Formats: sequence, C-alpha cells, structure tokens
Amino acid sequence: MRGGSLCVVLGVGLLLAGGCATSPSGSHFPGISRDSGRLARPEARPEYDVLVGELAARDGDFEQARDAFARALEKDPQSALLHYKLARLAAQSDDIEAALTHAERALELNPENPDGRIFLGRLYRIRRNLAGLERVLRDDSGKPISSVAALLLYQVYLEHNRLAEALDVSQRLLEEEPENLSAHMALATVYERMSQPLEAERVLRRALDHHPNRFILYTRLARMKRAAGDREGETAIYREVLAEYPDHYGTLVSLGEAQIAQNDIEGAIATYGEISGLYPDDLQVIRRLASLEFGAGHYEAAADRLGRALVQHPEHFEFAYSLGQVLRGLSKHDEAAEVFGRIPKAHPLYVESRMQLAAIWEDTGKLAEALAEVEALRTLRPERDLDFHAASLRARSGDFAGALSLLNELLAENPDDDDVLYQLGVVHGLNKNVDRALHYMREAMDRNPDNAHALNYIGYSWAERGENLDEAERLIRQAVQLSPRDGYIADSLGWVYYMRARPLMRTDRHNEGLALLERARHQLDLAVELTGGDPVVSEHLGDVYLLLDERERALQYYEEAVGLRPRKGEQLDLRDKLDRLRRELGRDSDSPESEETYSQ
Repeated sequence: MRGGSLCVVLGVGLLLAGGCATSPSGSHFPGISRDSGRLARPEARPEYDVLVGELAARDGDFEQARDAFARALEKDPQSALLHYKLARLAAQSDDIEAALTHAERALELNPENPDGRIFLGRLYRIRRNLAGLERVLRDDSGKPISSVAALLLYQVYLEHNRLAEALDVSQRLLEEEPENLSAHMALATVYERMSQPLEAERVLRRALDHHPNRFILYTRLARMKRAAGDREGETAIYREVLAEYPDHYGTLVSLGEAQIAQNDIEGAIATYGEISGLYPDDLQVIRRLASLEFGAGHYEAAADRLGRALVQHPEHFEFAYSLGQVLRGLSKHDEAAEVFGRIPKAHPLYVESRMQLAAIWEDTGKLAEALAEVEALRTLRPERDLDFHAASLRARSGDFAGALSLLNELLAENPDDDDVLYQLGVVHGLNKNVDRALHYMREAMDRNPDNAHALNYIGYSWAERGENLDEAERLIRQAVQLSPRDGYIADSLGWVYYMRARPLMRTDRHNEGLALLERARHQLDLAVELTGGDPVVSEHLGDVYLLLDERERALQYYEEAVGLRPRKGEQLDLRDKLDRLRRELGRDSDSPESEETYSQ
C-alpha cells in the first residue's frame, strides 16, 4: 500500500465518523469495538489499522493510535504517509527521537513532500540542529523550498543570532514575494536587531503600500518608536492612523497611554474624553479618565464624572470606591464615608472600602470610630498590619494598656519578631516613655540589625534630645541606605543636620553650621517630595530657614505645617513659633480657618 491509497481511505473514514452516534455498538465505526483486546486484526488490510488509528487519535488516545499505525506500517513498510503519522504522534508525546527517525524515513520514501520537510525542519529546530534543518529546508541549489521554509529558516537564524543569514533569507523572500506581509515583518525585525531603525521603518512603510489597512503595521511602527524612547514619534504614528480612522478605539487608547508616558496629562485627558464621547458605555475608560482628572488636580470634574457614572451604573461598586477616594481627596469626609459605606460585604472592594472609612475617621480625629472599623477588619481579614494599626489607635486613644496587651500577645507567639518589638517601642513613645521605647528599639535591632525603622527611631529620638548626635547620624544614614525612598527617614537625617548646626551658628564655626543647614534643607526638601507633604517636615523646614534668618521663608513653612494639620501632642511649639514670627514681621493674626485647621 502506498501513501496515495491511504488518503482515500482516510477521507472515507472521516465521512463515516460523522455518523458514529447512530452506531449500534456505540463505537465510531460499525464493526470496530473500542475494546483494546479486539482492535488488532492481523488478517485485516492496513487500511483497517489506519482507520483505528485515526479514530483513536481523534479521541486523544495517542498510545492506541501509535499502536494502530505501527501495525499498519508492519503491513505496508514502504508507506511514507504512515511514517509521517507516526512521527507526528511521537512528537505529540514528546518523543522527539522517534519522531525524527520516522520523519527521516518518510523523507527517504517521498523526498518531494514539502509538508514533510517542513515538519522535519521543525523537529530539527527543537533539537537546535541547524545543519539538519538547513538540509531539509533548502533544495539542491541552496534555495528555501518554500516561503514557509524561508520563514522557518529566518526564525532559527534569529534565535541563533545569525543576523546576516536572517537578513539574507528575509530579503530574498521579500524580493520573490513583495506582498508577503510576514516577509516584511521578518526583515524589519532583523534591521531592528541590527540597530538599524531607519531601515526597519522603511521596510514597514513599504509594507503599508501593499497592506494599507493592516493596523499591525502601525502598531509595530509605534512599538519601535517607543522602544527607541521616541514618544513623540510614537504619538505621531497614532495620529497618522487617526487621520484615516478617527474613531479607532485601540489607537485612541494607545495615544492616551503614550501621552501619559510623556507626562502630557492634559493631552491624555482630552484623548480619553474623546474616547468616552465615542464609547460612553466603556466603564474602564470612565474610571481612567476620572483618575487622570484627579491626578491633574481637576477634583470636581473627576467627582462629577464618577458621580454620574454611579447613578447610571449603581451596581458597579468600583465607581463608588473611586468616587470615595476622590471625595476624600477633596476633604469631603462625610460624602466620602457615605459612598464607601455603599459597598456591600460580598464585594471584593469591601475590605478596602472599610479601610478607607477607618482612614477618614482617623483624619477627622474620630479615633474610636476608626478603631471600631479596624477591629472589625481584623476579624474579617486577620493581618499583622491591621493588628499593628489597632494597637496604634488604642494607644492614640489613650488605651495604652490595651495596645500593649495586643502587642504582647503577638510577641508571645513569636518572641523574635523585630516588627512587634518595634511597635511596642512606638506605643511606649506615644505614652511619653522614651527610655522604654528606646529599649524596645534596641531589642528590635538585636533581632534584626537591618530594621530601618528601629534605626531611624533611635537616631531621631537622640536628635530630638540633642544628644549622641554623631551616633544618631550614623544610625539614620544606615537607615537611609536600607530605605532610600522613605520620606520620614530623609526627614530624620535633615533634622540631625539641623541639630548639629544649631550650636555652631553661635560660634566661630559659623560656616560649618551653614554647610550643615544646607544639607539639612536638601534632605528636608527630599522628604517633602517623598512624603507628598507632612506637617512635621514643613515645621522642620521652617526651623532651618529661621536659623538661617530667612524669616519670610520660615513663616511660609510654619503656615504650611498648620495647613497640613499638625500632629496632636507632637508639634506642641508650632503655634507659639508661628505667632511669635508673625508679630516680629508685623503680620495679622491667623484667620479663623487656620485656627480651626490647627485645632484638628
């Protein structure tokens, strides 16, 4: 039996298989039982075994299929088609050696079969056998046997970083088939890998002449510009597409994201506004646009957009969560609390919404309400951070015994937990027992010398007292190395510079003091950047400028500290410093609004 006769049989088998549901025995073909013990029929012609193999392969029983095709091959050992079928089944079973053996034998029996050569080439690619791959994919003159073979050769050359060969084969293919989109893409890729972006762009532009409506080409051009860091070029590509297809959703979104990457937020807002107008039911676009508006300071616009979306889609509690965040940013605490409170317990955002509520109560000084939320969350989602937060709120509410009890329970479970020891130190510090706080901080450092927060706490505490300043600086510098993006540690380093400078400013070492104050100012500016604004950092900057006798700047930062809601019990002298400086500069007293802000 030869390969051609099998094709006829296989075609018939596929037609008959469509009616298998009506077979009395429930098998795929009348007279063929699925009982493996009855499948082998030595007396049957090979067509029978082929049919059994085809049906088994269709059912996913590759082992039975291989057995059937092997029986057929025993009956017809010169069948190239059977060798190819066994090769494919072996490859599906990851038996690459067997697949190669059968595929090579099939090629000997039928050397003119291009599909067989491509299959064998793919096997050699898996084996990373470049010589074998080139042997089966090229003809006697060295030319690829087909465009498929040429692209496969290109892919392998690219994988082996043989760029000259990849360039040659893709160029030749494009010369022979100038409308072959894959050839254009292959050649452009090679030029990119060879750091020739202009040549790559030229190839893709030529491809657009043949395929003007293929967005994949514009996408590829834009991606090339982005990879080269040419964001302006990327946006130009998108605008080129939009000139022809002004409402194309994917291109508008890509343009908006490119504008964000260029920090052109207003441009991105305009683009996403256009998308929202074209696709008003796209909820993701609404949230993205509101987020951009909020980030650009258009708070009321973001709140209005999310509010309208929530009215139209009350079941989409993601809008409620986003609206709550915006309202909180606007200091509309009651409205934000009401919106967060809408999110039901079964929703994935419920826990986050309750944490937002706790933060609102904390911001407004309602510590009992904040603690109630955190305690409820501890039951719902036990986490150590929530335990620490609950302990902090207990201490700030005056329940130091409760705070210490909670933390000591955690410490009993894990006596070497340096984070728990650190939290115990913080609670003692809130209770004005600084010596006890420092004891626990040293305990934390004994367990973990790289605990940046414990290092910072000790260093800052010493700086506040004006003692051990050299050692304080060393500890804080170590904390900075461990957490270089922590704004509060940056503040501590600035403060220790200030405390070291203060006594020098009254002596003949005045210039040393000025140098230290400059370092203090630099660190405190960094702290403002990293924290996003903090009343203690602003007060520290005011102190630096006051020591530099730049009293207008000092007043500016003291007023800023008041506007940021000073920490109760921590910034006790801020009001006195502000009032005294105002009197010295002949300024009016504070407005009622500032007084109210400070009292919070």
